[in-house]
Amino acid sequence: MHNFKDLKVWRASIEICKVVFELTKHFPDGEKYGLISQMTRSAVSIPSNIAEGCGRKSNKELYQFLNIALGSSFELERK
Repeated sequence: MHNFKDLKVWRASIEICKVVFELTKHFPDGEKYGLISQMTRSAVSIPSNIAEGCGRKSNKELYQFLNIALGSSFELERK
């Protein structure tokens, strides 16, 4: 098991969550169940999956959850 709170990537992902929630506050209300929902869920998924992976017993499981977190980060990627 790893302590996820010691990981720089987890701390950075928490900052990403804060930024996404702050940005989406200014989106039109019509996006509440569309783009806002997708962006906030993706943002929250990143630190959540890092933390869950760190709680697993094997590195194989950790890597699986890190890959899920990476996938969520791609959903937020700006073109």
